[in-house]
Amino acid sequence: MKISTKGRYGLTIMMELANKFGEGPISLKSIAERNQLSEHYLEQLIAPLRNAGLVKSVRGAYGGYILSKAPEQITSGDIIRILEGPISPVDFTEEDDPAKRDLWIRIRDSIASVLDSTTLADLISFTGHEEADSYMFYI
Repeated sequence: MKISTKGRYGLTIMMELANKFGEGPISLKSIAERNQLSEHYLEQLIAPLRNAGLVKSVRGAYGGYILSKAPEQITSGDIIRILEGPISPVDFTEEDDPAKRDLWIRIRDSIASVLDSTTLADLISFTGHEEADSYMFYI
């Protein structure tokens, strides 16, 4: 399974909204400018997120979008499934070899586990230092 720009930019939108959670609505124009993305494309992505109930739109001069739930309650899996569809590394059928089918199922379940255990709060608080330190060698 390869995550397309829909999934990646959808995560970007949601992370921007999570960063400003509780501060009022954020316009797609400001998100597009800050991340050098097409505002028109972001408009196409926000609609399914709104329809799924993850974001709310606020009308008016100072309108925009807000998360409908706290960042701790929205997982990256929620976002990816809405924008990309079901999580599956390959299309497999009942006729597939049972060993291969088991492999694809385990891969699918592993990916789903990571996505479903990573919230927006996790993503916006990630600094990268933990992983970088684990690979540091001192002589």
